[in-house]
Amino acid sequence: MKHLLFFFIILFTVTLSAQEAYKFTTITDLETTPVISQGITGTCWSFSASSFLESEIIRLTGKNIDLSEMYQVRNTYPLKAENFIMRQGKAQFSEGGLAHDVMNSVEKYGLVPEAVFDGLDAGVTTHNHAEMVAVLEAMLKTYVDNPGRKLSKKWRAAIEGVLDAYIGKNVTNFTYEGKQYTPQTFLAMTQIQPADYVNLTSFTHAPFYSKFILNIPDNWSNGSFYNIPLDEMMATIDNALENGFTVELDCDVSEKTFSSKDGVAVIPQETENNIKALQGVYPERKITQEYRQQEFENYDTTDDHLMHITGMLRDQNGTKYYKVKNSWGTDETRVANGGYVYFSEAYMRLKAISITVHQDAVPKNTAKSLSL
Repeated sequence: MKHLLFFFIILFTVTLSAQEAYKFTTITDLETTPVISQGITGTCWSFSASSFLESEIIRLTGKNIDLSEMYQVRNTYPLKAENFIMRQGKAQFSEGGLAHDVMNSVEKYGLVPEAVFDGLDAGVTTHNHAEMVAVLEAMLKTYVDNPGRKLSKKWRAAIEGVLDAYIGKNVTNFTYEGKQYTPQTFLAMTQIQPADYVNLTSFTHAPFYSKFILNIPDNWSNGSFYNIPLDEMMATIDNALENGFTVELDCDVSEKTFSSKDGVAVIPQETENNIKALQGVYPERKITQEYRQQEFENYDTTDDHLMHITGMLRDQNGTKYYKVKNSWGTDETRVANGGYVYFSEAYMRLKAISITVHQDAVPKNTAKSLSL
């Protein structure tokens, strides 16, 4: 009887421990700019990548600069439209994109500060692209349907006109902190070199240590990714954070176990704990390369959202979490942790589609295998 009583005491203690509220201890917390909101837009790719570049500018120069997200959006939409038209409507045209779309735009069009190009009408403080996107989609569909039997050369100017009206005309020169710049000279001042950044992913349908085009819906520009084993992708995130580099992240946030309101993202071992695990610690599933691939090919892991990894934490059981900066604002009724979500290591292993980092942040062995 004593042995049985002792067993139930242990079981009760373990159960209580499993339901204990999260208690986080910071391991690494790298400097970044304030959390802001992307508003009613699908431009998380530009908000997250701009935040990533802002942290890079801090690392490289010590300067804290609020970059214009909409400058990159404004210069990327014509490329999306061109792709859609040239592929006769058999291509992705949406608000979505990936980190390399920002890097491509930066390389070609430079950078400008938010104070110079905010993409908002006077007196408006929140982005809303719903009407603009509907107009663009209707125009592009008309051009593809080609009612005049010959596509007019005016379509590019018409697209530019819509973007000018809704986001603003491009800037060619401006004054910032008393100095004159062009977007390219401003880029040079920040010391950002777009060619220094690499995109990494981890899937078994392509050879490891090779480059391939990751076929996900928002990869409309057919960007290439280095493919590495999952353990090495996770080691790259850790190595980056431990050495002062933040990380750009493309991930799946459609799961019930991702909650910006609770501020955590986890993969419970038992699905019956999916909701309860948002408020308390429960055992998590071990994520293997094989399971990650299975969930990707089943469409259970999807390309939903881009965010910015800026630090690491541990919970009271020693489990590693990643501090991930979101772009959904800081309203405490909607988000926790000041707009950050803490991803467990299991969640990151399963739901991180890809990452973007400075090539110097890649561990030496992996960099050697990729010939970086």
